[in-house]
Parts: sequence; C-alpha cells; structure tokens
Amino acid sequence: MEVIHAWSAPRSLSTTLLYSFAQRDDIEVLDEPLYAAFLKSTGVDRPYRDELLSKMECDGEKVVKDIIYGPGKKKYRFCKHISKQRLLGLPSELLSKGKHFILIRNPLNILPSFEKVHPSSFHELGLGELVSIYSDLCQMGTPPAIVDADELQRDPEATLRSLCDDLEIPFQASMLKWEAGPIPEDGLWAPWWYKTLHKSTGFSSPKKYPQTFPLMHYDLLEQCLPLYNVLRRHVKHKSSLLTSTLTPPSLPVPENAKLLAWVGDEIVPREMAKVSVFDSVVQGGDSVWEGLRIYKGKVFKLEEHLDRLSDSAKALAFNNVPTREEIKEAIFRTLITNGMFDNTHIRLSLTRGKKVTSGMSPAFNRYGCTLIVLAEWKPPVYDNDGGIVLVTATTRRNSPNNLDSKIHHNNLLNNILAKIESNNANVDDAIMLDKDGFVSETNATNIFMVKKDRVLTPHADYCLPGITRATVMELVVKENFILEERRISLSEFHTADEVWTTGTMGELSPVVKIDGRVIGEGKVGPVTRRLQSAYKKLTDGSGVPIPTYQEP
Repeated sequence: MEVIHAWSAPRSLSTTLLYSFAQRDDIEVLDEPLYAAFLKSTGVDRPYRDELLSKMECDGEKVVKDIIYGPGKKKYRFCKHISKQRLLGLPSELLSKGKHFILIRNPLNILPSFEKVHPSSFHELGLGELVSIYSDLCQMGTPPAIVDADELQRDPEATLRSLCDDLEIPFQASMLKWEAGPIPEDGLWAPWWYKTLHKSTGFSSPKKYPQTFPLMHYDLLEQCLPLYNVLRRHVKHKSSLLTSTLTPPSLPVPENAKLLAWVGDEIVPREMAKVSVFDSVVQGGDSVWEGLRIYKGKVFKLEEHLDRLSDSAKALAFNNVPTREEIKEAIFRTLITNGMFDNTHIRLSLTRGKKVTSGMSPAFNRYGCTLIVLAEWKPPVYDNDGGIVLVTATTRRNSPNNLDSKIHHNNLLNNILAKIESNNANVDDAIMLDKDGFVSETNATNIFMVKKDRVLTPHADYCLPGITRATVMELVVKENFILEERRISLSEFHTADEVWTTGTMGELSPVVKIDGRVIGEGKVGPVTRRLQSAYKKLTDGSGVPIPTYQEP
C-alpha cells in the first residue's frame, strides 16, 4: 500500500480535500492520525481531549508504524496531517517514506474565521512547521508538490488533475462530488469543525470579495504571510486578480537567480528584495543612483561615484542620508556575501525614503533614506568587439531649464522614451539631441567621435557628465590625441571616422552604424581600439580594494 501524506495548516480546506480523495475507489483515508499523540505530548486543551485520548492511539511511534504505514485493503492510503502535529521524536519514516504534498492557504483567508473554534496564534497556524516540512523533504531529495487552496476552489478539476500527476496516480472524476453529510472516516472532532463541510457536495467556489480583515490579527498576519509566500512561490499553477499570462522569462545570466541584495539596512534574497509601496522611488521616482563595476577584487572609481551620489542627493535636498562609510560598508558586505569580486555590476540607489502617507511632498519623508545595493554578475552589455548600431530618437534630452541631467536621478522616463524608439528600430540604443538639435548623448551613455585624428565629445550641458566619460577624456589626452569638447551636430556624427559610447555598464562600445550610415569602415577603428586597451589596463590596476578579497 502506498501512503500519500497531505500536510497543511488548519482551515486550509484540508478536510474538503480528504473528502475528495475518499470518493476514489482505490484509496482509504485517515483523518489526522497523529492528533491524539499531539494532544498527549503538548498538553493542548480541546473540548474533546479526553474522549480523543481514550479512543485514538497516543503513541506517535505506533501511529506511524502500525496505523499510517500499517497494512490496508486498497492500493493507496491518504493521510491528512496538520503540520503542527509533526512532533519531535517521531520515526523518520514519516517523511522518508510515501508521497507528500503540501496544501497552503493565504493567512488573510484563514485568520478571519479561525477564532470561531479557538484563539489563533503563530503556533496554532503552523505555517512555520509547514515551511520546515517542505525544507526537510527538499533536503531528502523529494521536494513536495504544493497546492494553494484558492486554486483548489477556483478550478478544482484542473488543480486535482495536476496534483494527481505529481503524485503519479490517475485522476478520477469522482473526486469532484460527494453526498452531503459526514463520512465514516471523520475524526471525532468533526462536530466542532466540519459543520459547513457536511452541508457541501463538492468544492465551493471562492467568494468574489474577501471578509474585512480583523485588525486584532494584524501582527500575526505580518508573521505568517512571509512564510505563506515562501511556499506559494513553488505552486505550479497560480492565478489571482492580476495574474500575468506571460511565460516566466529566462535570465540573461542564470547565476543571478540566487543573488542577495541590500535593501534598507539588511541583505535579503532576490525574491524578497523589495521596497515599501510608500517609498519615494515608488511614489514619484524620487531617488538617485550610481552604476559601479568590480574588477579583480576592486571597485573601480568608487570615490568618484560616491561623490556624485552625494551631490545628487544634496541637489534634491535629501535628509537623513547615510554616511559615506555606511554606504561603502553596505557595498562591501553585499559583494562579499555574494562572493562577487569580478565581472560584476552594482546598481547603487538611494531613495528619499519611505513616506508616512502617499503623496508628492518630501515633508512626508520622515524615516530617512532607503539604500539599495543590487550586485549582479554582468559582463559589459554591448558588443565591444563587433560594434553597436544607433538611431536618432525624436525624444529630446531634458534641458537644465526643466530637469538638470547633472542630477543622477532615477526618474528616467526621458531616457526610456528614447530607448523605446531604439527597441522599435531593433538597434542597440538611441542618440538624443538637445533642444537646439545638437547631439547630447544616447539614452544610456555618453558619446564620442573621431574626425581626422581629433577626438570630440559634446558639452555636458544636457547630458550626464559621466565618470567613464571623464576617465576616457583623461585617457585621450594621455594617449596624445587632441580632445575637443563642443557642440556637435548629428551630421558630424554621421560622417565621423569613428564613434564610440562610454558608460560603466558597457565600458567603451564602438559604434559601426548611425541612422543607416556606416561609420568609418564599419568596424572598430584604431583610436577606439587603443583607448579600449588603455581603459582595460586602468581597470585592471586601480580601484578600491574589497576587504577579505584574496587574489587566486
């Protein structure tokens, strides 16, 4: 006989599911066989405690060996378990044998009705133990299927078919309907718990609107909801009011699926790396940021980036800004925790912080700034060997009359609109012009050109004076090229001998075509190559060392 174990928290439709499996012709069911052992061991009081202890086996070891895994008359045995009833000292076979799945339900839907039977608590809900059961089964190499009760109500047949597939048993249509009233396998506690179920003849449809949540359970909800979400991430079929129909995308660098990010004052896993809905970056894009690169155990141009971050925060009148040393520590701890010492890019963001209520005014920001350190494995994002292609956007670069680009802010809609144009043209990026029609930069980088051995780049009047831009300008002079910073028209770029862009994320990226015009010979030019080489030497040999890093 094969045993199927269903683990759940209370009030999660677990008994409804037991009734469903009881309709099969190849399964016998057990209703909480460990209940008496749990009551005896913990001393928990229930109205039916004495009767239960007198009629059910109280020895957990005997329950596991003689009842759960004892002989039977059918092919399968379905055991409904409440997670908190898994006691220490029970035989290991309880988890190591049989097939297991976990039934979960949102605490928002459990807590409003929980106290109809007895007071709620973190222990009574058992979500912590449910996560522990999931973890233990995964460590054994047998990760259990997870079913959400909401899905079971919304589409019983599809959910049951999927569960049966996971359990490697055939689906039976009889699982969808049953006669009203009790079944012989009901636990003796049924009169206290199963009154509504006894009136049912199948899975009830979910209510369109939820109950008003009792605020007396708010603290308990805060404790339990993250555990529910940990399990819900592993549900195969999820639906909700705003469920996406998109197939989950693959990541450009698969290793980034398990990164750790700094948010606020702590390091958290990728899926938990979130800011408050009251944060200014959500409320109005009110944040500043920097891009950093890591080369061979060093953070390149860290001090320069922190200077600009500080200037941007000051220009936007941020208050309660973390100190420079605190930001450095957050960067180093994030990198060390991830083991990222090379080929890494950091998106460093500093928001104005969380607000006490939604609204635009910075007067609502009374919690201090929010620091985000997002480190990813990320090689240069452009083709720096073959070159990239640009088009000119119709979207003009912001004027200092409107929003000064020298403030490195997160409100990037101006750039994003231009990037949409380049995406639509199926090219790498878009050149953005200033209000007078001169070239400013691209949507993501600064831009340079070469004409007759002279290197030119636009004034930083409308564009961000990039740190990579400044570094390359120094290298141009060091390599004995003539550098000219002035207004440059679009036609000058069209007829240039060489063009490249600069940025922390992409480094020096040669441009081989602009608006359909081939630049130079349509390949990486000699000046570009020479500066790429000089830039690589600089990144290899300079930067702020990451503490604890040791060269291999």
